[in-house]
Amino acid sequence: MVTQQVEGGPADEADLRRADSLAREIFSDVANKWALLIIEMLGERTLRFSELRDEVEGISHKMLTQNLRMLERNGLVERTVHPTVPPRVEYTLTEPGRGLRATVDAMCDWTHRYLGHIETARHRFDT
Repeated sequence: MVTQQVEGGPADEADLRRADSLAREIFSDVANKWALLIIEMLGERTLRFSELRDEVEGISHKMLTQNLRMLERNGLVERTVHPTVPPRVEYTLTEPGRGLRATVDAMCDWTHRYLGHIETARHRFDT
């Protein structure tokens, strides 16, 4: 998605109702299952790429790379490269990333709380 400049300024950029707003672009970036799982798995820890891949079951190397780059671009994840051979790369949440994690935690709590209800509703719908 390409963000366009609008005349209205910062208030328009934060308006999720506008298709061309920066807020909608950011929302689109972080509101995917892999980004949410990466944020949840990082938590308060610093993890290497391989450790993070092991924590997020089912994610491919390519998807983890793409999502980490997107999270880093948006300032939610910090990438640190240590000058060793081979290079050691670590990822940690930034302050805004930790703020988003509070929302992700709330979504996880909601999922656990209503999982039974959702399973029942799906079964009823599918039959």
